[in-house]
Order: sequence, then C-alpha cells, then structure tokens
Amino acid sequence: MRYAIVVEKAANNYSAYVPDLPGCVATGYTIEEAEREIREAIEFHLEGMVEDGLPIPLPTNTVHYIEVAA
Repeated sequence: MRYAIVVEKAANNYSAYVPDLPGCVATGYTIEEAEREIREAIEFHLEGMVEDGLPIPLPTNTVHYIEVAA
C-alpha cells in the first residue's frame, strides 16, 4: 500500500505522520531519517492493528501542491 505522509520541520528536528493512520508518528534529525522512521512506524502500526484484529485502513489521502503568488 502507498500511504501519504506529512513531514514537518520542528525546532531541532523533523516530525512525520500519516493522515490515514491516526497515531502513527515518527521523528528524525533529517528529512531522510524522519522518512525512514515513519516507514518503520507504519509497518509496526499495521502489524499491531492486525494483531488486535482491526481492519487495515486503505490509503485515501493524497498530496497536491498549489502555486500562488506571494
């Protein structure tokens, strides 16, 4: 499956979350590290859902960029 992630700059690192998987979050000192960590977090999150007998949510969110005059 392909889930959209959001990576945000924090004061001293980056944080990432998955809109389709509430509670699935990760952090890293670089964008690359945050992406690596969120990939592991997604896998762990989905494994936990399977173990708990919960349905796996299908990815529904997408990301688009819109240009505007600043």
